[in-house]
Amino acid sequence: MDSSLYRWTQVAKKTSSQCLSESTPLLSSKKQKPTYNLNKQRVVFANNEKWEWDCKKSSRFYKGNKIRTTKYTLLSFLPKNLLEQFYRSANIYFVFLAVLNWIPLIEVFHKEITMVPLVIVLVVIALKDGIEDYKRYCFDRQINFTKTNIYSKHHKDFVEKCWKDVRVGDFIKLLGNEIIPADILLLYSSDQNGICHIETANLDGETNLKQRQVVKGFCNQGLQFDPESFRNTIVCEKPNNNLNKFKGYMEWDNGQKTGFGSESLLLRGCTVRNTEEAVGIVVYAGHETKAMLNNSGPRYKRSKIERQMNMNIFFCVGLLFVMCLIGALAHGIWSSRFVFVHPLFDVPTADGSYISPSLAGFYMFLTMIILLQILIPISLYVSIELVKLGQIYFIHNDLDLYDEEVDLSVQCRALNITEDLGQIQYIFSDKTGTLTENKMVFRRCTIIGNEYSHQENAKRLETYKEEESDDEDTGKLRNITLLNLDAGKESTVKHKGTRALRRCQSARPNIQGHYRKKSEGRFDISQVAFSSPIEKDVTPDHMLLAKVREASVKIGGLTQYKPQSNIKAQVASSPYIDFFLALAICNTVVVSTATEPRQRVIVPPLLKPSGTSLEKLQHLLQRIKLLTLSQSSSSSPASSDPGTPTSSKNNKVSPVPSSDKDNVSSSSSGETECQANGKEDPLVKRTSADNCLEEMIATVSSFHIEDDFCYEAESPDEAALVHAARAYSFTLMSRTPAQVTVRLPEGTLLTFELLYTLGFDSVRKRMSVVVRHPITREIIVYTKGADSVIMDLLDDPAKANISEEKKLRKTQARTQKHLDWYARDGLRTLCIAKKVLSEDDFEKWSNFREEAEAAIENREELLMETAQHLETNLSLLGATGIEDRLQDGVPDTIAALREAGINIWVLTGDKQETAINIAYSCQLLDQTDTVFTINTESKETCESILDCTLEDVKKVFPQKTRKGILKKHKTDISNELEYACPAVGLVIDGRTLNVVFQGGLELKFLELAKHCRSVLCCRATPLQKSMVVKLVRDKLNVMTLSIGDGANDVSMIQAADVGIGISGQEGMQAVMSSDFAISRFKHLKKLLLVHGHWCYKRLANMVIYFFYKNVAYVNLLFWYQFFCGFSGSAMIDYWQLIFFNLFFTSVPPLVFGILDKDISAETLMSLPHLYKSGQKSKSYKMSTFWIAMLDAFYQSIVCFFIPYFVSMRSVLNE
Repeated sequence: MDSSLYRWTQVAKKTSSQCLSESTPLLSSKKQKPTYNLNKQRVVFANNEKWEWDCKKSSRFYKGNKIRTTKYTLLSFLPKNLLEQFYRSANIYFVFLAVLNWIPLIEVFHKEITMVPLVIVLVVIALKDGIEDYKRYCFDRQINFTKTNIYSKHHKDFVEKCWKDVRVGDFIKLLGNEIIPADILLLYSSDQNGICHIETANLDGETNLKQRQVVKGFCNQGLQFDPESFRNTIVCEKPNNNLNKFKGYMEWDNGQKTGFGSESLLLRGCTVRNTEEAVGIVVYAGHETKAMLNNSGPRYKRSKIERQMNMNIFFCVGLLFVMCLIGALAHGIWSSRFVFVHPLFDVPTADGSYISPSLAGFYMFLTMIILLQILIPISLYVSIELVKLGQIYFIHNDLDLYDEEVDLSVQCRALNITEDLGQIQYIFSDKTGTLTENKMVFRRCTIIGNEYSHQENAKRLETYKEEESDDEDTGKLRNITLLNLDAGKESTVKHKGTRALRRCQSARPNIQGHYRKKSEGRFDISQVAFSSPIEKDVTPDHMLLAKVREASVKIGGLTQYKPQSNIKAQVASSPYIDFFLALAICNTVVVSTATEPRQRVIVPPLLKPSGTSLEKLQHLLQRIKLLTLSQSSSSSPASSDPGTPTSSKNNKVSPVPSSDKDNVSSSSSGETECQANGKEDPLVKRTSADNCLEEMIATVSSFHIEDDFCYEAESPDEAALVHAARAYSFTLMSRTPAQVTVRLPEGTLLTFELLYTLGFDSVRKRMSVVVRHPITREIIVYTKGADSVIMDLLDDPAKANISEEKKLRKTQARTQKHLDWYARDGLRTLCIAKKVLSEDDFEKWSNFREEAEAAIENREELLMETAQHLETNLSLLGATGIEDRLQDGVPDTIAALREAGINIWVLTGDKQETAINIAYSCQLLDQTDTVFTINTESKETCESILDCTLEDVKKVFPQKTRKGILKKHKTDISNELEYACPAVGLVIDGRTLNVVFQGGLELKFLELAKHCRSVLCCRATPLQKSMVVKLVRDKLNVMTLSIGDGANDVSMIQAADVGIGISGQEGMQAVMSSDFAISRFKHLKKLLLVHGHWCYKRLANMVIYFFYKNVAYVNLLFWYQFFCGFSGSAMIDYWQLIFFNLFFTSVPPLVFGILDKDISAETLMSLPHLYKSGQKSKSYKMSTFWIAMLDAFYQSIVCFFIPYFVSMRSVLNE
């Protein structure tokens, strides 16, 4: 419950009978008093003269902006730290021993000596905690004293104050490149459209810019914002840690309410970019900001060894109890012999009586506990912490785990589970960004049923793969120039100063370097997200480029010389233009230039003057038409690229897209074989046509300006499509909230009026833009999204006439076939569609949308409903295939991990065909594997399939049929037997997983999955991912590891025993939630096989050694009691006895716990099966512990009795 609830209630009670002024609308008596549910809402009053009284009251109820991440204060350090240390039962045990030693009757050592070891341990740990906390204090102080501009009522202006002085309701003025001090509702921006760009790298690691919009009603951005004129009340949701969700409303003086959402919220820790000045009001401050609520800090877990060690300590306590009991009984029996004559050392009490044997035995029991106390190692916990810190230091400084391209090494966020890295049995991995690079490269496309394979682009990608291994210095890639379209030569993109690519240039942007520069306002263009050369540079398909340029030049001529009705007809019949326009504008990409990075382009640059007339372009176009028609009349079937299915009919290339009736010509190969027509040489004809095309392109090139735009997208898919459109000279020139400008191939600038943007979300799985076409003045909806969604939203072909119906059905069928090809090739698919709205339909929908945006209740549901209402009856334009390249070293890493006995599952949200193809590419599945696929929504069907599949699998693996799902394997299967049996893979989708979890089929699913070589869960939601991990972890009782790079992997990472985040291009949420963070999947190989093995082996041996040496040492004292009447005497000096653990034997365990290498790194990498010893806990298990205990007893007997018997009859004995 918000702390303000009770206080506002009390204020309301006290003032309910008073006549209040109009300056307190929350409690106003002029109108009915507004009521707020303070359990669910936060009420914010502005800190100006009008709301001064209310703001002062409310500011006491909400936290200030001062942060404190320290655990202690000067006063609380000692008691709080001691309390935390005494959570460990061992420390309480040693305090108990120290107290016992202060009792005179059972005193063994000097009272002060007994306290020394415990005090030293407590002081060392306290010093370590204090130093760490002081570092946090210094960081907090630096943050709290950062300066910002806060509005002052007294000065009537913004004054510079510290962050710690910010309060809820304050007005904050932010300047360019300034870090945001609190969660602020945006009210003013120097941008004329009310847009403020922010960079969230501090929050989630994403370097791309995000747009924030001023709250509706504050659209007059031409004037400076006056805080004193703000007379509204803000009501929003209570503080929460959801970075992507925020809602509330603003209540005006007249009672009108204006809703707002996360698009108007500036989050603490983000940086203002591309905006000279912005003003907002603070709604959350300090620890109530979303950034602070997400800052959970390092995670602390208990490792498997530590859990086993605690059990062994209890066994040691039991052993100590037995030894003390033996000593007490023996001492009582020995004392009972002295009935009449007592020994001299048996001192009577004050009344002359002697202690009874039973009471003497009890006192001796306590005395023996003090004497044998070192059986429980007091320094074990401290030594383990020091060893783990040393292990983490060497892991962090391993150069093989350092990624020079992003300047990142492995990060160890969980400080106490390093040894768990050596015991992993199951790995659950995401696909996109984890196994793949998350660098989306435009690979292929299909337009109205015509597939363009872009073979030249494929060759370019192969060239990149070859050149990534080169270490030669390279120049920076520049902007794409015009293409050399000689049909006899390879079609490639030319760059200025292009040289061989270096490996580091094809990698992710230097995020770490950006962190160091962001606060200074400097920026390097290479840090723009999704803008590496391999992503930006696309080689167009030869024939598609010709079609596109031909259509665009024709439109350019129509805009000036044709009637308006003809323009609409020609534009409407050009799906190629619509396709690439959709790629260019259906996004939220921010445009900037290389010379002024991160300075948003809002006005397209002027074209250079050209002396080429439009008549010349039309003349060249006519020549191409005549030559092409002449060729097509006598052409033979077109040859296609290998692996690209084509049709043997209707393969004539139509020169004008509008005359292509079926639009299904096979032009994917980009080459046409011409035959002789009469006596004319076909080579001459083709050369003539190509020369004309080159002349036309060279002519229109004079319209182009030399530009080098930077496209900052919110996702790599968006960036890939914009770069693809630019490769075909559909260049996105500028974008504002009101309009977007695209330059066509012939140089014409089209400025679309941007009416609405419906962003992408995981429910709709699509995004749309509503624009007004500058030529036809039509209102057009461009939509792109997942093929599984878009194909269901297409207009019904049956509504059209017979010829159109046949054409639409054929286009949809061919497009679906091409989508299946793309999925089999492992490409990510997106469908592109459009819809033309009438003015009346748009006006009705616009009113509906505005009502939804202004709604207070159920705002999200209403917005979703309006979007779904618009995105129906679409016309299919085409589809794209985007390649998400496999990361370097993934196949080798998976092969090594599998050889190490680790089962690897892939949990992804991608479509099934894409995931299967990637699984084959990375050797998760082999061509010889038997793959079972389960896709169903029926419980009965799912159960039947599981039973049948399990029976088939058990026939292949008869040796596993007798082993229950929860039983551990008692015998190991030989490698020969494993390779003799064929491997089995399982593919299951998200719908089937729902049936499995909701229908109680988890055990059957696990029984089947346990026999499979690999398991792929496709179309899985984040919740399903975590449920799968928990199911395997709990039911199979195995050590699990989850690895991912995106926010959708957080729940999976947190559910596993060990969570690993990849600092990729999807932000830092996965890293912030992980135990370890790496930059590449291939680093997992050495992290587990080498460091995991070493850490487990070292720590296991160290713990066993601690128990061994203590038991062996204590038993020397125990054997001595047989020769001193079990009197509790010690044959060893007290100081040496006390400091045995603390000083004399502490260094050797620390040294080999940190530095010992039982096997070299090269051997562990080349022989992954050595990792299995950690999986089976061979170095530290119950049998190992008891063997060490027996060995310690044996060693103590040898060390005590051999010297005893040797010296018994010697001179020493006399």
